[in-house]
Amino acid sequence: VQLVESGGGLVSAGGSLRLSCAASESIFSISTMGWYCQAPGKERELVATISSDGDTYYKDSVKDRFAISRDNAKNTLYLQMNKLKPEDTAMYYCALQSPLSGEYDYWGQGTQVTVSS
Repeated sequence: VQLVESGGGLVSAGGSLRLSCAASESIFSISTMGWYCQAPGKERELVATISSDGDTYYKDSVKDRFAISRDNAKNTLYLQMNKLKPEDTAMYYCALQSPLSGEYDYWGQGTQVTVSS
C-alpha cells in the first residue's frame, strides 16, 4: 500500500490548511487511518485517527481545531487544520493500520506544515 500526502505549506498563525493522503489500494476503506506529526528534535506523535466506521480520536491539543475525515470512494484521508498555532509546526504523516496486524504498518513520506507567528 502506498500513501501519498499533500497539502502542507507555510501559513500564518490562525490560518488553515487541509492535508490529504491518497492510498493506492482499496484496503483503505476497511482500515483505521491516522495522522501523526513529528517536530524537529521530538518523537513522532499521534494527532488523530478515524476508523473504517468513522469513529474519531484527537490528541487534546488539536481538539476543536482539527478535523479528520475520509472519502472511501476516493481512497483518501483528510486533515482539516484550523486556528493553526506555531507549535503545530511539524512534518505530518498519514498511516494505515493493517487489519491483520493491528499496527500502523504503512506510512506516507510526510508533508511539512510550518506556522509562523
